[in-house]
Amino acid sequence: MFAKAFSNPHKAKWIIQGAGLIWFLGCFSLLYFYGIELSLALADSGLFTLGFMLGVFVLERIFSFYIPKGGNNWLLLIIPLLMSLITVWAHAYIQSWFFDANPDYSQFLLDHRFLRWVVLGLAEVLVALIAIVVSKLEQQEESQQRETMMNELSKEAELTQLRQQLQPHFLFNSLNSINALVVSQPQKAREMVIQLSEFLCGTIRKDPQKWVSVSEELDYLRMYLEIEKVRFGHRLTINFEIEEGAESLQLPQLLIQPLLENAIKYGLYGVTEEVSINLSISKNQNYLMISISNPYDPEVTPAKGTGFGLDSVERRLFLVFGRKDLLETKQMDSNFNVKLKIPQRND
Repeated sequence: MFAKAFSNPHKAKWIIQGAGLIWFLGCFSLLYFYGIELSLALADSGLFTLGFMLGVFVLERIFSFYIPKGGNNWLLLIIPLLMSLITVWAHAYIQSWFFDANPDYSQFLLDHRFLRWVVLGLAEVLVALIAIVVSKLEQQEESQQRETMMNELSKEAELTQLRQQLQPHFLFNSLNSINALVVSQPQKAREMVIQLSEFLCGTIRKDPQKWVSVSEELDYLRMYLEIEKVRFGHRLTINFEIEEGAESLQLPQLLIQPLLENAIKYGLYGVTEEVSINLSISKNQNYLMISISNPYDPEVTPAKGTGFGLDSVERRLFLVFGRKDLLETKQMDSNFNVKLKIPQRND
């Protein structure tokens, strides 16, 4: 852009030189056409071009930082016309002083001062208008960039907040289980504390914006399940079905764990026998497909707080992808199914 180019010293140099060359050639051609001697035409065109380039630079600087509004719009005409008048007067004075021995050329300068002013004035008014338009466009672009940046910062903050909500949510449930085991099964309570510590150390260090492979995510899921198995013992069985080649696919970290936690709560609440939860991971075209199925009795009132996992994952998906069709839930007979689609990034 015009104003951006002037903010870059190298681009500004090329633009001024290009505009100056065109202006110089135009002036020289006209003077030579009117019969002015070659040396006089060169000197006249060079000095007039220098004044034009100086005016372009000054006007661009002025109207890049100041945009007249309301009753000040007259400055768009007055400033360029005044600058062009000063340029024409200075040009005529300097040329007459250097070439005072040539009365015909001095008379030529006197006869064409008004024409020079009109041409130079119109050119510089046009430069001022261009500078104003470009300056407004740049302000709009900067405003859009600031808005985009604020949206990104807001999204990152909400994603971080969701993750911070998830950790205490899981931690609260685990501590309740540890509290229940302290008296009845102190050895299991100590074991659960160690596993919980290892899990939290591994997750806290991770960047919430970073994507991980399915293989890495499964490692953390297994750490989480070791904690839950201490909590529920032999009653909990998790069946993994991982399609060949799917472990290298990518997904936002800790996205499956809240869904699995939700499945365990729904599947084991109010149930005394063994419960089996199925987790399958596969690839379908450019999507990572994750499916979780758990037993579900709609007549049993769920434990307080269940459902947070589904809400948090759905919100995270919307913040990352801007879509609400990536998470599906379906209840079929005595099973509750969750299907998750993760678009794979090109990078």
